[in-house]
Parts: sequence; structure tokens; C-alpha cells
Amino acid sequence: MKAASFLLHDNHFVSGRRNGAIDENTCQLVLGLGDKLHLADPDSYRNIRAKFPSAHIALCSTAGEIFDAEVSDHTLSLIAFEFSHTTIKPVSININQFRDSYSAGEALVNLLPPDSLHYIFVLSDGSLVNGSELVRGMNHVVGKTIPITGGLAGDATDFASTLVGLNEPPSTGTIIAIGFYGNRLKVSHGSKGGWDVFGLERRVTKSIGNVLYQIDGKEALTLYKEYLGKYANELPASALLFPLSIKLQENSEPIVRTILGINNEDQSMVFAGDVPEGARIRFMKANFDKLIDAAVAAAHSSAGSPQDGSQKVAILISCVGRKLVLGKRVEEEVEAVRDTLAPDVLISGFYSYGEISPSGALTQCELHNQTMTITTFEEI
Repeated sequence: MKAASFLLHDNHFVSGRRNGAIDENTCQLVLGLGDKLHLADPDSYRNIRAKFPSAHIALCSTAGEIFDAEVSDHTLSLIAFEFSHTTIKPVSININQFRDSYSAGEALVNLLPPDSLHYIFVLSDGSLVNGSELVRGMNHVVGKTIPITGGLAGDATDFASTLVGLNEPPSTGTIIAIGFYGNRLKVSHGSKGGWDVFGLERRVTKSIGNVLYQIDGKEALTLYKEYLGKYANELPASALLFPLSIKLQENSEPIVRTILGINNEDQSMVFAGDVPEGARIRFMKANFDKLIDAAVAAAHSSAGSPQDGSQKVAILISCVGRKLVLGKRVEEEVEAVRDTLAPDVLISGFYSYGEISPSGALTQCELHNQTMTITTFEEI
């Protein structure tokens, strides 16, 4: 496998790194992760297509772009793959064609031929799609047999609409799955949060999908405000500083849920993923140093055992909430990953509205929030 990464600004290629002499005319896959306004310009797709005439091109809007050890806005981070022993099959659907996100997830994965399927990478609309239900639908088809990683598209901090596209200019509602085939591709992944939990463990007593109404029989927003103290006056913006830790099952590992909005009329809270009734929850708060340490831990989990002469690529998908919390220190988590991975690893990625990854080596994929999720690729 050979690869090359590029950073585009105003539709001009301003930076680049290569692992090997990649042939831009024959490479099979290009991922373009960038600012929504940049991707909405038809020239963006045309320029990428002109540079990579034979590749499948997958595009996704972001809440910030990652290129090597840099974090930027209003750019396009692009990575191109030339595989030697792996074939790919990209497919796409639109959420508007389905009754819900669960059935969309099932249909999406069912479009991929199952024989020799080794791994699936997913890029999804981040505004119209319920990420939890999408993941549940995909898991229903593949179970624990096929790892799935990816993320939900972003729209900076506007949360208005997102864009995803496959082999055409991107649009709203699109969901992409890229199937990787063959036994020579090695994929490793890691996903870590780094938030501090505080307060008692509590139980969700009333919720519908991703809307939380009651915790331990009390109005959810009322209880949440009690925990926030002075930060309650800064809602909903301050909610990104205080996500929820959720145990979906008694013995399962906790996952993090970002709060997207609040409703003062019914005292409910809207999350980036489902918060089912009966789930155990704890409040969380930011710890800057632990966020950076978690990025390092995710890098260690995804590093695997590189083969001699392998050409490795790392795709970093971190949460917009982490970007807002870290502020001017945001590049520290990317720099920490860069320092942890081997120097020749090519890094690309984006800040998202949700991260998709298994929690462990042999578990189904889950929707995460507020994590740094890393997927590495190499052919052996």
C-alpha cells in the first residue's frame, strides 16, 4: 500500500506528504475531509477528480480538519490510497430514502458483497442521521465479525446541515460505506475519551430515542443544572464541557454522549446519540491533561505491530466538543498522536459530530462522542 496526504486551501494544494511513489492516475481511493463551504463549491470536486481520475472519491464536511500534526479550519485534508493487495467497494445511500436510521444502516451494509469483506469505513451525514440507530442497523447485519469505524460529518459549530458525497459533489443526507476486501489489509483502531466523572451513578427513567426527560424520576434538565452550578447560566454552550457517561448494559463499558440542545419548556435534553431508559449515567467534566493523555492512549491502541516495510496511514476522528473545550490547545492532542505513531505514518482526519468505532478488539462498533478515535491501515 502506498499513500499520499494533501492539504488544500482555496482549491489549491498547499502541502503534501507521501509514503512511496503513489500513482495519482491509478490510485483507488481518495478521502476528502473539509470545510462545508469549501465542499459546496463544485470546483472542489472537479479539481480532485482531475488530479485522481480513476479513484473513488469520498467527501465529508467537518468541524475542523486534521493534516499531519496540524488542526485547521476552512481547508480540505485529503488522503489518497494505492493498494497492492486489497480491493474496495464503496456504496452510498440517502437517509431520506428510509423510514429511519436503523433501516438505513441495515441497507447500507447489505449493499456490500459479504465474501472476503475484511473491514468497513463509514462517513455519514451528521445532522439528519441518528448515529446510534445507524450503528445498531449496521451491527445487526455484520455482528462482531467485521470491524467498522468512521464518523459523522460536521458543520463547524453551526449544527445546521452537513455534506457527504461519493464520486460526486456532496449533499445532505448521504451515508457512505467503503468495504475493504482481502486478507492482506491490517486495520487497527483505538477510541478514548479522557473525561472525569463526578457525582453519583443515576438511572434514566424516561427517554425517547436521543431525548432525555427524567433521571431518577426527576426532570433531567433541572437535575443537570444543579450539577453545573454557575455554568448553568451559559447553557446550551456550556453543555459541551459536561457530557454524560452512559452504561447501556450493566456490565458494558461506558460510552460518552454529547448534549446538543436543551428544552426549558419540558426540561428535557437532546443528545447526539440514544439515551435508553434503564441506562446508568454519570455526569462528566473536562480535564485538559486527561484529554491529551486519552489521545495518546487511542494512538497506542491503534498502532498495532507495524510490519517491516509497511506503509501505514492513520485516520483521526475527534469530537467537535473536544475541539471547543481544548480551544487554543487543540493541536496538542493531534501533536501527541503524531509523537506516538511512527514518523512515517501519514495522518489525516477531522473533527466530527460523532465517532464510530468498536470499544475493544472483539466488540461491535458503537457511536461515541467526545472521543479521539484513530484507525490505522497497512498492507502486509
